[in-house]
Amino acid sequence: MTNHLQNLPNASVSIAILAYEGVQMSAVLGLEDLFLIANRHAARTGSVLLRVETLAADQLRGTFAVVIVPPNLSGARGDGDAQVHAFLRAEHRAGATICSACAGIFWLAGAGLLRGREVTTHWALEAEFAARCPEAALQTDRILIDDDDIVTAGGMMAWIDLGLFVVERFGGPEAMTFVARHLLVDPRGRQQSNYRTFRPAVAHDDAAVLTLQHWMEGHVDADLSVRALALRAGCSERTFIRRFKAATGLPPNRYVQTLRIETARSLLEQSGRTIQDIGWSVGYQDISAFGRVFKSVTGTTPGDYRTRFGLAAPR
Repeated sequence: MTNHLQNLPNASVSIAILAYEGVQMSAVLGLEDLFLIANRHAARTGSVLLRVETLAADQLRGTFAVVIVPPNLSGARGDGDAQVHAFLRAEHRAGATICSACAGIFWLAGAGLLRGREVTTHWALEAEFAARCPEAALQTDRILIDDDDIVTAGGMMAWIDLGLFVVERFGGPEAMTFVARHLLVDPRGRQQSNYRTFRPAVAHDDAAVLTLQHWMEGHVDADLSVRALALRAGCSERTFIRRFKAATGLPPNRYVQTLRIETARSLLEQSGRTIQDIGWSVGYQDISAFGRVFKSVTGTTPGDYRTRFGLAAPR
């Protein structure tokens, strides 16, 4: 299928959006609308227009400047989509910029395009993608990574960030800003770390570590130093560090830090307690240290986080 953005009279850039089986259609249609808005601006300013084609799996032909693989909602990973993989490889060889959002990155991996590339996807897909494509340099804290002719975006709604990136690359910052203002979305500055949720690994067979994890969740303000935790676990510090990391995938200090910040995020979202009180309640006596650690984990300050995500925050 194609849409009404074809055959524009001005100088144009060709863009293909792949509507493969299981694709997130809201992303496909949203990208079409986003590029349509960009073209309205281009028509008034005389800048480059975006010639968009939306291609079903049986329509993979043509040569494009940009090919976009939107997110997938079916849980598929493109293992049997040889036609899509071949199309992506051919377009890449011909000079196209290949883009993906969220789980769309699995199709890029299946096409063999990601060796040595810096890429991102949804943070919840991190372990699965890393296992499937260890040759890529995965960075899930970032919401969009531009690696020249490979551009990847994070979660399911990151197609907006990807669309704005394409508009800016070919239409310039003014066009991108126009589209962002029209859609009432932030043009830059978001990070996946703003949204990432800590999911401690509990599917392991170390009963002592699992018992300790459950205890830590209810005692984030306690002494959670390696020494104290090793004593509670009944083993030496060296043995404890080895066992804990083997079971959870994280060294104890990082696990404690992330657990405390996750608890603080919940309190910032759901309570009216002061930031200082929240910092104390999750084990930080130095409120400035709490702020620094919070920002290092989430990408934003506690105050800004509450403004954006607090249930009582102004919208």
